[in-house]
Amino acid sequence: MSEIRGKARHRRRKTALAVGVPLALTAAGVTAYGFLPGTQSHASAATAAAPAWATATADGFASVNALGQNGTYGGRDGQTVTVKTLADLEKYATAAEPYVIVVAATINMNPVGKEIKVQSDKTIVGAGTSGHIVGGGFFLGSGVHNVIIRNLTIRDAYQGIWNDKDHDFDAVQMDGAHHVWIDHNDLRHMADGLIDVRKDSTYVTVSWNKLSQDNKAFGIGWTENVVTDITIHHNWIRETEQRNPSTDNAAHAHLYNNFLEDVAGTDIKSSYGNYSRGATKMVLENSYFQGVNNPVIKDSTATIVQKGNTFVGTSGRNESGGTAFDPKTYYAYTLDKTADVPALLKSGVGPRSSIGTTATAATKAAAAATLTVAKDGSGQYSTVQAAVNAVPAGNPSRVVISVKPGTYRELVKVPSNKPHVTIQGSGGSRKDTVIVYNNASGTPKPDGSGTYGTGGSATVAVEADDFQARNLTISNDFDEASHQDIANQAVALRTAADKVFLDGIIVSGDQDTLLVDTAAKDKLGRVYMTNSYVIGNVDFIFGRATTVIDKSVITLKKRWNGTSAGYVTAPSTAADRKGILIANSTVNGDVSAASFYLGRPWHAGGDASLDPQTTVRNTSLSAAIKSTPWTDMSGFSWKSDRFAEYKNTGAGSGSASGDRPQLTDSQATGQEVADWLGGWTPTAS
Repeated sequence: MSEIRGKARHRRRKTALAVGVPLALTAAGVTAYGFLPGTQSHASAATAAAPAWATATADGFASVNALGQNGTYGGRDGQTVTVKTLADLEKYATAAEPYVIVVAATINMNPVGKEIKVQSDKTIVGAGTSGHIVGGGFFLGSGVHNVIIRNLTIRDAYQGIWNDKDHDFDAVQMDGAHHVWIDHNDLRHMADGLIDVRKDSTYVTVSWNKLSQDNKAFGIGWTENVVTDITIHHNWIRETEQRNPSTDNAAHAHLYNNFLEDVAGTDIKSSYGNYSRGATKMVLENSYFQGVNNPVIKDSTATIVQKGNTFVGTSGRNESGGTAFDPKTYYAYTLDKTADVPALLKSGVGPRSSIGTTATAATKAAAAATLTVAKDGSGQYSTVQAAVNAVPAGNPSRVVISVKPGTYRELVKVPSNKPHVTIQGSGGSRKDTVIVYNNASGTPKPDGSGTYGTGGSATVAVEADDFQARNLTISNDFDEASHQDIANQAVALRTAADKVFLDGIIVSGDQDTLLVDTAAKDKLGRVYMTNSYVIGNVDFIFGRATTVIDKSVITLKKRWNGTSAGYVTAPSTAADRKGILIANSTVNGDVSAASFYLGRPWHAGGDASLDPQTTVRNTSLSAAIKSTPWTDMSGFSWKSDRFAEYKNTGAGSGSASGDRPQLTDSQATGQEVADWLGGWTPTAS
């Protein structure tokens, strides 16, 4: 009966994309867990929109639609509350309503061994590294579903007896629960097990946790029913004796990219690693075992399919056999290289302390996938776009596209479902690797469906968050002189994403060279450019994104007919956002004196609600800049918007006047680079 029930249940499943990643907290301008200091009182409800981490959803089996539950998203539909006491934690965790519960203190369980009976539709998440549960844990009973436990340290229920049969004090215990995600926690030194998934609990994902200093790490199953579906990935299990995990009668157990470590010379000695028991079907992929006794074992009735695992200093049983299942039948996922797993997990598991923190940048870079592009066929791909196409949708970690020197005449688009992509030239100079094309706004599309339009003319278009480019040139070489019959806005680089980092590049064109956009008018988009060059003549840095051009050179260029006249910036900033900041840079070029404006207000589509902003500060301005550096545009006065300078130097700089606003020292303190980036620290990776 149980096998028939299990098979029927699986036929009703729908495939879901894996979206769980190393914990990335992205609420701009806030502390690690979304609240400005002092804005949330003890156990108070959040009034602002929930930050990204509060609306995160699970990957793996916890993402699968089944049993009336569409994936696992915890308390995202409820209020966000911050708790610092046991009474408040228990109040909200046991409530019938959905809640996102932020644990912002060390909470001691009373009595020791207490396990709070969590109810459905809850997210329980630690505030930075300050959320500790000491001397007890959480219990998820029959029918409890849609629960997320993240970023907590749960520890120290140990009662002095190693193989403790009398104190069932687990960090997390499930008895008949479903759709549960346990992610980025530090679980250690408990009286019994760290995690117990029992009594037909199913649709569970356990990811990016550190499990340590315990007799029993992780037990699964222990019923006659073959029901449980579980995904276990990117966990560091070290100094635990048994159940690493032990999986009994699981219908589908998918284990990948885990690191099991038994350190020589310690008091704790592993008796076995991954164990497939009873009728379990297990797929074990790209995991790393170091010093573990009996690293992989199975019962005669169980199956294990091993793929790509590494064993260093292990001894005893290492078994596989039988047929299992294809996890991609149920959800999508991406494997990290096995050799990278120890370093990746040592830096990436457990609670995160600050916004955007996952593994260290160096570790992530070392562990990132690298795709090579070369025109001569010596790389994996001969075009940049082919490499972008090879990046899996929803990729959870950095993919570096390394482009060998050469000129690549092509259009490149990084779509929104491919974040964490870096395109970098591998030559000795940013001039060695060039991506170039020559579309303009008025260029007819080859299929006869009209013209490209300004945004569509871009040589490189970036719509994916967390994009980086470095050590290359991106150019639009549209020939204005030969095509005065069509609209000649010609974009080299268009960004419509958040956290775009441009480092050591050249962006070259004439009119509308660099379009810094956002995914939508109400979406935040931040761009940080440093150590770079932007070349153009008319509105050649423009758009609505929050943009910093720092420690760079802005090169002014003559028009197609040899005349000197132009505008550096044309911001179209929303009223509640930061616009374009040019800081610590140089503006110059081989053009006539007093021929260029620093900017003008672009009210895109005649939208009077916009409040365009450009600030130029601590920058050297050549004589090419007009003494009245701002001007009107399309009937909108620059004086009604936000244009200012601060402590610029050079022949093109000037003193304060009604036509040349200067920030006061006090105003300038609120217009620093960090103010524009809003809690994001661009880091090369």
